[in-house]
Formats: sequence, structure tokens, C-alpha cells
Amino acid sequence: MDNVIIEPGMLRGTVAVPPSKSAAHRAVIAAALSGGECVIENAVLSQDIEATLRGVSSLGCKHRYNSKTRTLTLAPKAQKPKRRLEIDCGESGSTLRFMIPIALTFSGSASFIGHGRLMKRPMEPYFEMFKKHGIEYRIQDNVLEVSGGLKSGEYEIAGNISSQFITGLLFALPRLDGDSVITVTTEAESKGYIDMTLDILKDFGIEIENRNYRKYIIKGNQEYKPRNYTLEGDYSQAAFFLVAGAIGNDIECVGLSENSLQGDREIVGIIERVGGIIEKTPNGIRAKHTSNMHGIEIDVSEIPDLVPILAVLFAFCKGESRILNAGRLRMKESDRLAAVSGELSHMGVNIEEGADSLKIIGGQTVNGVCVSSRGDHRIAMAEAIAACRAEGEQVCILNALSAVAKSYPDFFDVYNGLKI
Repeated sequence: MDNVIIEPGMLRGTVAVPPSKSAAHRAVIAAALSGGECVIENAVLSQDIEATLRGVSSLGCKHRYNSKTRTLTLAPKAQKPKRRLEIDCGESGSTLRFMIPIALTFSGSASFIGHGRLMKRPMEPYFEMFKKHGIEYRIQDNVLEVSGGLKSGEYEIAGNISSQFITGLLFALPRLDGDSVITVTTEAESKGYIDMTLDILKDFGIEIENRNYRKYIIKGNQEYKPRNYTLEGDYSQAAFFLVAGAIGNDIECVGLSENSLQGDREIVGIIERVGGIIEKTPNGIRAKHTSNMHGIEIDVSEIPDLVPILAVLFAFCKGESRILNAGRLRMKESDRLAAVSGELSHMGVNIEEGADSLKIIGGQTVNGVCVSSRGDHRIAMAEAIAACRAEGEQVCILNALSAVAKSYPDFFDVYNGLKI
């Protein structure tokens, strides 16, 4: 069965936060581009990370995974890359957008296969770049075909659609013979993810000059250096359990770095802004509910992945909350604005959907009903957190198990282990 039945009730216990998926994508790619064997510690193979592993395998990098020790070993150049690369990206936007420019430094042509809504997600920054640099492309039947090598030089790219396009070029351009410059033509969003990229590149020996996120100066002929790397805990995933604590459960989250560059670390400050308490523990942190939790207005342009669980948090805060600048969420695994509004409304939350916003009137009862994951991992997990505080006998989440497999395969095992 792909559906999950939840009997409402309080959660209590400790959650070992899974490793950062965003860091894992980047560490896998950097290791694969290095000249020697690398071991990535604290790794978990979600569907998205498996997609990136398929991508680097096409470049000639073999890997092996030990599920007991959670170690991922990558052996670059274990075999020659194919002349024409073919990469099945699953539903992973990171895999697709990171691997396109990298593939074009290895081969003159490559095919990228997408599933679900992947090929409907915005790709215009690359397409505009392709036109200016003589790279041909075609999308047909969920397959993107690209031909023409990537050359060093000057690149202009929009930064207001996704930072992933910038990250893809930051990985690829240092490998080329000449120097390059990336000019970002609009204000960049999700700068925390760019910081993460630059930090991991530096760890693997690549130096890039960042001029206020509007220009990147990249020396050519740089070599990725092999090293072992330990993945930190994922604030994007921890957010679900931190919000669970903020709405009245008793959950400690361990494995998070207090000095993390992850943009979604902002969840800690948001819980404090609404009047919740963040308590440090010997091994982690715990969010706690207070009676004066209140609504706020928040711009989510830098933290779009937090929106589903923020909507749940605001449903339990008194008064009005507004989530602004969230238009990008319409092109995720689902239309997340419509999904959050529709499913939480069905659960009894007073929520109103705007073109790029959500308005939530909190303090209302959440009802035990049947809801849909919409095939989206973050929607399914947000619904599960809301369900623990629902009134009624049960909440049924349709297609929940296949949805969470994308990023957090054992989410419901962890969730059920916290039931009192």
C-alpha cells in the first residue's frame, strides 16, 4: 500500500536528522570530478541522490554504498565516459540543472531523461545561454537533448528563477582551459545554496571569486582534489520535526550544524519569530510551543522549500500569517501553492491562495480527513505533521510512501517511532 493512515496523537522522542540532500548532490559531483577515490560519510540514498549517482556514473565514476555505515565511496575515472551521455534524472531538478553544463565539458552531446513534472520546470536561463553560445537543444517526450561543447568565456544568466543554474556553471567552468566569468543579470534568489556550492567547491580544491552574487570570476585549468567528506544534517528535513515541536509535540533533533550555510536553517529563527521557543540540548535542539504564538508575514524567496511546513506552523498560530514571493513553488514536484492551499483547506485550515502567496488565519481546528500527497514529498510530510494534531479518528495521506521516497525514504518509519 502506498497510502499512510495516521491516528492523531502526540509525538515524543529524538530524531537523527538525515543528511543534507543539497550538500549530498554537490559532494557527489565534486568527488566524481576529482582525480581519486573519495568517501562521503553519513550518506543516505534517496531517489534524488540516486539520480545524481546515475549522472556521475555516465561520466565514468563508479560507486558503492554501505547502508550499515552509511558510507558512499566514489571512484572517478574507473571507466571511460560514453561518447554520447544519457542520464536519467528521475524527478530531480538538482541533477538535471547541475549535470547539463558538466556533461557538456565531457561530451559534445547528451540526453537527459525526466519523469513526472521535471521537464515542465523552468529551464529558460540555460536555453538563453545555449542560444548565445551556439549550443543546440531540443525537448521532446520528457527528454532534453543537448549538443555542442561548453567553452570558457563570459556567461550571463538570470538568478531569479533558481540558483541551480548558477551552481551548474560553477561546477563546470573551472575544468575548462580558459578563464570564465559568470554575470548574474537579476537579483539572485536562494543565495544560501550558492554559498553551499562555493564552500564545497573550496573543500575539493576549486577557487572562485564571488563578487556580491552578481559576478563570479573563475580561473580555468583547475583540478578537483579528492578528499573524504561528511554530510551535515538537513535543516529542510529537520523543519518538519521542529515545527512538530512548535505545535506541541516533544521532539529533539540531533545532527544539525549550528553554523550551517543551509538557507533552510532559517526555520529556527521563524519559530522564534512566531513566539515559539528553541531550546539547545546536549546533542541538538528542541522547538517548544507557547500560548502566545502568533502569525507573521514572511518573504520565502530565499527559502521556498519551507513553505508547506510553514503553512502548517502558521495554522497553529493565532491571527493572520502571510507567505510572500512564493511563485516558484508552482513549478515544483506539484503546484505547491495550490497543493498546500487545497489540502490544508480540506483539513479545515483557513487558508487563501494568491498568485504567489498564501494567507493563513491560524488558531483553527485541523480535521482528520483523507488528503492527497499530490505526489510531492514535502506536501506528504507537512500533512503528516498536521495530522498528529488533528481532531478525529484518522488522517489518510494518499500516495505518501512513494512521495517521500524522493528525499526522505524512512520518514514514516521515523514518524511512527515517535508515537506515544
